[in-house]
Amino acid sequence: MLKGRLFKISSVLFGLLVSIVTFAQQRFPRPDFESDYKTPTLEIPEPRHGILEYADVLILLIVLLLATRFVLQKRSRKGILYLSVFSLLYFGFYRNGCICSIGAIQNVALAIVDPSYAISLTALAFFMLPLLFALFVGRVFCGAACPLGAIQDLLIIKPIELPVGIRKSLGLLPYLYLGLSLLFACTQTDFIICRYDPFVGIFRMDAKFNMLVLGGSFLIIGMFVGRPYCRFLCPYGVLLNWMSKVSKKHLTITPSGCVDCRLCERSCPVDAIKKPVADPVSKKKDINRFLISSLLIPLWILAGGYVVSSAHVYLSKANRNVQLAELLISHPEIKNDPDHIDVQTFLTSGKTMQTLLGEAAQIREQFRIGGWILGAFLGLAFGLMFTRKTIYRNRTGYEPDKGNCVSCGRCMDYCPVGKPNFEELIKTKIGTQS
Repeated sequence: MLKGRLFKISSVLFGLLVSIVTFAQQRFPRPDFESDYKTPTLEIPEPRHGILEYADVLILLIVLLLATRFVLQKRSRKGILYLSVFSLLYFGFYRNGCICSIGAIQNVALAIVDPSYAISLTALAFFMLPLLFALFVGRVFCGAACPLGAIQDLLIIKPIELPVGIRKSLGLLPYLYLGLSLLFACTQTDFIICRYDPFVGIFRMDAKFNMLVLGGSFLIIGMFVGRPYCRFLCPYGVLLNWMSKVSKKHLTITPSGCVDCRLCERSCPVDAIKKPVADPVSKKKDINRFLISSLLIPLWILAGGYVVSSAHVYLSKANRNVQLAELLISHPEIKNDPDHIDVQTFLTSGKTMQTLLGEAAQIREQFRIGGWILGAFLGLAFGLMFTRKTIYRNRTGYEPDKGNCVSCGRCMDYCPVGKPNFEELIKTKIGTQS
C-alpha cells in the first residue's frame, strides 16, 4: 500500500517537473583568443543525453522505493546494505558521482535567483526525490541511495560514541556549509559543494593530491566515527533532517515493545538513538530556561547577520570578477601579460574597466545582503540548538532520532525482539559489544 502511494506521488512530481523545466544551455560562448592559446579539454564527464538522463532518475526512484520496502516492511539490514553497494558502484564509480543530489542544491538555488539559468530536469529530480521520500518515510536516501554515505558506511570498523557537546558543536558546520554554498551559487561565484566534494576524485579515479588527502582523511576517520561527512559537513543532510523530522512513517528499532537491552544504542554508528527519559523533577525551572532561550533567538539572528555581513568584502573576493577588478587596479601592468588567461579574456571581451568595476560593486552588494541572510540563518540554527536542550519529552523506550537517523538498519538487525533464542541472542551480542 505504502509503495503504491509513493509511486503515485513520485509519478505526479515527475510529470510536473517535465512540464516546468527546460534543459540547460551554454550561456556564454568561449572567448576567441588572437594568440595561439587553445581551450583545454574538460576533465569532467560530459552530460548524458536523451533517455540515459531519465534512466538515472528512474534508477534513483527504484532504489528509493526498494529502500523504503526494506526499512518499513521487510526490516532488512541486509537488503539496505546490498542497495547501498549498488548505489556506490552505479552512482559513484560508474556515474562518477555526477549527477548528485547534494550538488543539485546549487543548481536549484541559482535557478531561483537567475531566470536566465535553465536547470536540467535530472538535477531538479535528483534534488526533489530524496526530500520527498524523507518527508514521508525518513532518510532512506542516506541509508541506501547516496554513494557518499555508502562509501563511508562500508568502512565503519568500530564506531565510538562522541560526547554530546562535540556532536552539537560539529553539527552546526553543515548549516554553515549549506549557507555558504547557497550564497556562492546565487552570486554565480562558485559551486563549492562540487569543487570540494571529498569523494568525487575517488569515484573518478583522478583525485588531485589535496583532494585525495581530504577524501582519505574522511574515510580513515569514518572507520571510528560513523559517517563523518554525512553528520558534520553534508549540506543536503540539513534539508533531509528537516523533512525527516515530520515524516509520518519512519524506521523503528523494534517490531513491538522495547526491552531496554541497549543493543540498538551500541550498534548505531551515528549516535541517533534517543534514550528513555522520565518526566523532569522541576518543570518550572525547565519552562523558565525555555522562555529565556526562546527570547534570545532574535538576538542570535541579529548578531549572526551583523557578523557575517561585516565580512562581505572578504567573502566576495572568492568571485572571479571581484578578483579580476582588484588585480587590475593593484597591478595594471598585468594587462601586458599574454599568459594570464583571465586578463586576456577580459581584454578581448570588449568590456571597459568601468563596467568591470560596476559588476564587482554589484557583486559585493549581493554578498552584503546575502551575508545578512546567511548570518541570520546561522543565528537561528544556533538559537534553536540551545532551545531544544530545554525541551524534555517523556520516553519509555529507545527510539531513533527521526532527524539524525540515516536509516542504515543496523539497530533493527541488533534488536532481539521477535527473534528466536531471544535470551541467548542478547547475551551473545552484549558479550560481543563489550
